[in-house]
Amino acid sequence: MSEATNVSVSDRIGARYQTPVSALTRTFCWASVALTLMFIFNNYLIFWQDWPGFLIFVDDMALFGPSSLKNPLDGTAQFLGALQCLSYLACIVGAALYTARTPNRLLRSDSEVMVGMAAYIVRAAFWAVIFVGITDVLITFLRVENFLPALFGDELATSLGRSQFRGAYVHMPLVLVGCVVAAFTRSLGFTWLALLVVAAELGIVISRFIFSYEQAFQGDLVRFWYGALFLFASAYTLYEDGHVRVDVLYAGLTSRMRGLINIWGSLLLGMSLCITVLTIGMWSKTAIINSPMLSFEVSQSGFGMYVKYLMASFLGIFAVTMMIQFASYILESLADYRDEPGRREIGGSSAH
Repeated sequence: MSEATNVSVSDRIGARYQTPVSALTRTFCWASVALTLMFIFNNYLIFWQDWPGFLIFVDDMALFGPSSLKNPLDGTAQFLGALQCLSYLACIVGAALYTARTPNRLLRSDSEVMVGMAAYIVRAAFWAVIFVGITDVLITFLRVENFLPALFGDELATSLGRSQFRGAYVHMPLVLVGCVVAAFTRSLGFTWLALLVVAAELGIVISRFIFSYEQAFQGDLVRFWYGALFLFASAYTLYEDGHVRVDVLYAGLTSRMRGLINIWGSLLLGMSLCITVLTIGMWSKTAIINSPMLSFEVSQSGFGMYVKYLMASFLGIFAVTMMIQFASYILESLADYRDEPGRREIGGSSAH
């Protein structure tokens, strides 16, 4: 079959399933993904780069009543705030234009792209916690045993004892390395991370009962990796339908009705949870995610690891990846409801 014939068949299949409902759903899902990522980016600009933010800009412009700001924004701040407002609008308009310009694209195709986006974020986070965990536990061990001055000098040893220095100049570069490595790998690494958790716990048992040696950083490493394993794997588990599902009626429903239930469940329960986590966790400087991140917060357990602030970010990664996966799930469920070809079969080992 020629390439032109293949394209023609694909167009006819796509045109058959492109309806106002599917177009609106695609626009909504892509806008949800784009707005979520833009919210994270603007959160960084507001609290790390001192940009004014959408709400401050709207208040300053008095668009919905008299401004409550004691100090109006200057010209530069107004410009930056306007850019942030336009960035959110661009997400919505971009999603609508993409949907309009790809009328023949199947719902499952968009769903697979979103799955790939979530998978990349998870891979990057996985490699980041591996690199940061191993490096930080080594630095902490050397600090506890007072080996840092001999190896790196007094000045650098003192700097490595400050969370702001270690976070900015050790952890952040390793996070970037993890993002690069994730671009060239395809394994999500959950099996290896689970093995590392077991190895770290085994190390505690051996050092405690055989060598009578135990330090706070050993337990910190277990909690650091276990928290990452639990929260990073949530999106993949949703993709594989591996979350425990307690139901009476769902198992006996047709695939079309299951798709309909999954759509509304993702909207009302799934996405709402992600929005709640992101807004509560990142709404202000004192929010539960922003506050530890901004201060490079560490635990109070003596000479422990300096990764507590990163564990707060795990909640953000969980919410972002789950939001993307729920958007993908909606598209896939709508495709199931409309009997779009290419239904994905879930293995019995992963479905509950």
